[in-house]
Amino acid sequence: MAEIILKGHKVAKGKAQGEALVCQEPISFFGGVNFKTGVITSKGHQLEGVSIMGKILVFPTERGSSMGSDVLYEMTLFETAPKGIINLRAGQVLTLGAIVSNIPMVDSLDANPMEIISSGDHVELDADQGIVIVRKG
Repeated sequence: MAEIILKGHKVAKGKAQGEALVCQEPISFFGGVNFKTGVITSKGHQLEGVSIMGKILVFPTERGSSMGSDVLYEMTLFETAPKGIINLRAGQVLTLGAIVSNIPMVDSLDANPMEIISSGDHVELDADQGIVIVRKG
């Protein structure tokens, strides 16, 4: 099994590991994710109808309202949140949501994570060190 190590910038502390879910589009958590189920509800979105619960979520950046951080926090209460988040560029709203929700998050990796990581890959995220280990499935 091939292993790839990426290095980047810690956004929100912590460690997580699990199955990657990769998306090429920004995600709007407010109005675009059902916090009770963890399912993407944005019409026409690449992940419409897909649950992000328990995944290492890989996507470019956030989109939408400042309420997105509240939605991410609510997801932790309902146990529907992703285990970790990897962005090209972290937005302020999602950064706040990840910090208050204790969801490890990194950005600014040394390679485009959406080109390196595929949905279904096993990912170990050590946000404290800014390291992402990808094991290709």
